[in-house]
Amino acid sequence: MELNLDGTGVSTIELEAGFWRHMMTLLFFFSRIDACVVAKGDLDVDDHHTVEDLGISFGAAVKQALGDRSNITRFGTSLMPMDETLVQIALDISGRPYLGFHVPVVRGWEQSVLIENTQEFLRAFVNHAGITLHVKLFVGENTHHICEAIFKGLGLALRKAVKPDLLGVPSTKGSFD
Repeated sequence: MELNLDGTGVSTIELEAGFWRHMMTLLFFFSRIDACVVAKGDLDVDDHHTVEDLGISFGAAVKQALGDRSNITRFGTSLMPMDETLVQIALDISGRPYLGFHVPVVRGWEQSVLIENTQEFLRAFVNHAGITLHVKLFVGENTHHICEAIFKGLGLALRKAVKPDLLGVPSTKGSFD
């Protein structure tokens, strides 16, 4: 995975799992991150490991691209509607990984695995990027719409958080340590 945080949202994604290619395209487009992704996985089993590896790679790439995290806004939020769905995203590029995932997974719900794998992607992402992230579903019925709102909202929040801010290190402590 290669990223340019100062891009326009153009991405090239080689990934056999069409749904996750769609989610990553949304994430890059709304974050305005340019990306090149090549991913292969054990899709004959299912897409769980591939999705988790995408989150690990994305988190590591974001962390590397941010460097010492100076001169960024640091915080980002979004409130994302997607048809019947409404999702809130709030993140802090703090160096302290945490995922607050407030999206219920109803067992037996058609396509509930999409929600489970979205959570796995986000957990891997925050752990490897050092980001605190909260995802809150207010309303939603369609799992595809819920996932779309999460990935679009994450993109918007990331765009705000990585935006340049010439104040130096965005911490009253003067560092992230």
